[in-house]
Amino acid sequence: MKKILITGKNSYIGTSVEKWLSNGYIIDTIDMKDSTWRKKDFSPYDVVFHVAGIAHIKETKKNRNLYFGVNRDLAYETAMKAKKEGVKQFIFLSSMSVYGLNKGIIDENTPVNPNSAYGQSKYEAEKLIRQLEDESFIVTIIRPPMVYGKGCKGNYPKLAALALKTPIFPRVNNKRSMIYIDNLSEFVKQLIDNCSGGIFLPQNADYVNTSEMVRLIAEAHGKKIKMTKLLNPVLKLMNLGIVNKVFGDLVYEKDISYNIDFISFEESIKRTENS
Repeated sequence: MKKILITGKNSYIGTSVEKWLSNGYIIDTIDMKDSTWRKKDFSPYDVVFHVAGIAHIKETKKNRNLYFGVNRDLAYETAMKAKKEGVKQFIFLSSMSVYGLNKGIIDENTPVNPNSAYGQSKYEAEKLIRQLEDESFIVTIIRPPMVYGKGCKGNYPKLAALALKTPIFPRVNNKRSMIYIDNLSEFVKQLIDNCSGGIFLPQNADYVNTSEMVRLIAEAHGKKIKMTKLLNPVLKLMNLGIVNKVFGDLVYEKDISYNIDFISFEESIKRTENS
């Protein structure tokens, strides 16, 4: 039975993966918010899954250094400690943000070009950690798109709140790569079971349409929303970053990603809203 250490106690993804792996694995978690983790003995563990990081806070000039201190430096120090103490596999949770795109298609020719402190710090961490890889130390990088599920942060809960309040919503034919938290957790399990190293781009098997997602959220609560294209010209005129994030196209080309159909999109919305 493999022993797994999750760094980032009480984090959304870390807690979810811990629950998913609790049957069949020995799981421990540690808090990385102070220096006590440095005294932790990593040697009993087969795998370290590093999820500790900064994501859902507004970037400013003042907190820019904090992103690099946590997302890059802390991650690299953790990986070095894991290798030094004999851990076999180090899994680093990175992000789709390393590509620096708010819209478009990410394929095998898309360059990594982060445009935020978050994306840049994650990418710099990736590069440093990958330098540690050798025959006895497997490095696994995961670059998920938006992760959603019960209790998640980010745009999903904002859209869910809107779905329960508004009687109408724009009908937009967009496509977004997303991944349900249980699909991500199952993917992490497979990476651990197979000792897989490299860079991985997991997503739900089907692209998500924002209008359809809002409709399904409302439906899960017994509510109907009228979808209309009459609002679409207003969205185009706004041309705001948040509009692009919600209604624009941003996908991983399916040929380069791992398209997970463990739990369907429709079922994932039901579980998120009713669990």
